[in-house]
Amino acid sequence: MVCGTTPNRMNGLEMKSAIIVFPGTNREKDMQMALKHVSGKDPALVWHKETTLPDCDLMVLPGGFSYGDYLRCGAMAAHSPIMKEVIDRAKKGVRLLAVCNGFQMLVETRLVPGALLRNRSLQFICKQVHLRAENTSSDFTRRFAKGQVLQVPIAHGEGNYFVDADGLKSLHDNDQIAFRYCNADGQITDESNPNGSLESIAGVMNKEKTILGMMPHPEDSVVPHANGHQGIPLFQSIVEALG
Repeated sequence: MVCGTTPNRMNGLEMKSAIIVFPGTNREKDMQMALKHVSGKDPALVWHKETTLPDCDLMVLPGGFSYGDYLRCGAMAAHSPIMKEVIDRAKKGVRLLAVCNGFQMLVETRLVPGALLRNRSLQFICKQVHLRAENTSSDFTRRFAKGQVLQVPIAHGEGNYFVDADGLKSLHDNDQIAFRYCNADGQITDESNPNGSLESIAGVMNKEKTILGMMPHPEDSVVPHANGHQGIPLFQSIVEALG
């Protein structure tokens, strides 16, 4: 599809999704709205103290400041009661999308490699950025064209992605890099890298491509009043793959 157009919901799609809510989460409603806008079906909201999840095809760890970002961003949330079930299901292949604070939880659980460090500016950054689609063959990215550029917001203080040399080689070898920060023309430059992430990496997947973690917020570029629908291909990819 072309970014900026309204999605056509496909009749018969029955994808079920569940969004995990932690104390300090603030993007669960944005994510819920984005998924419903594309799929027509309301995701379930699951409180972090629960120990079981409803039957679902997609689990989501949304953005925010879980536990006030105490100790280390995502570290405490990664040990919430519900996370045992999330981790178990993710290891069995249930799709998992983790955005911003959710991505921070994801690296804490080691479901994807790497770490998220303080932004190189040591300041919180909230602005629009451009991303370039690197992998377009996963359930999360199939609706993007290779090299397609989209504009979505970021809002984080610890989004500086780092992984060691062996981990980086593995990301390349297994085509696990989903998105990179770029300029409006799709060029990877130091100026277009907002937080200092290694190789301008904005989103990574596990080797099986069943888990995606990313710092930018595609859920805030879906509805008409929020930046021209540029996050829609990601959600359409998921709905078409899992519906």
